[in-house]
Amino acid sequence: VQLQASGGGLVQAGGSLRLSCVVSGSISSVVAVGWWRQAPGKERELVAAIGTGGATKYAETVKGRFTISRDNAKKTVYLQMNSLKPNDTGAYFCSADRAPWNSVNVRGEYWGQGTLVTVSS
Repeated sequence: VQLQASGGGLVQAGGSLRLSCVVSGSISSVVAVGWWRQAPGKERELVAAIGTGGATKYAETVKGRFTISRDNAKKTVYLQMNSLKPNDTGAYFCSADRAPWNSVNVRGEYWGQGTLVTVSS
């Protein structure tokens, strides 16, 4: 499984960005996908995850602002980020796990490269 993340950039507080993660490989449609972020000097944290059937979970800090979705035909998982705050700044990574149907318990079996999100105040 290979993952390619994109869509990061510089945005002002209150703005929006949409990140994309293209998941390729023979099992790309049967993996749970997670979006993680790592701020400077901090540990990587799970932001959102989506199961094969569309079940989702979110970190408390992003609930109501971020939306994760997947388009299996395009083998892509999106993270729509609205009402961005300066503490959303960090490198965002997508991961994939072989998982039971609709499980959102992602561990990070496969990783893509990060895409940088910077939110200015």
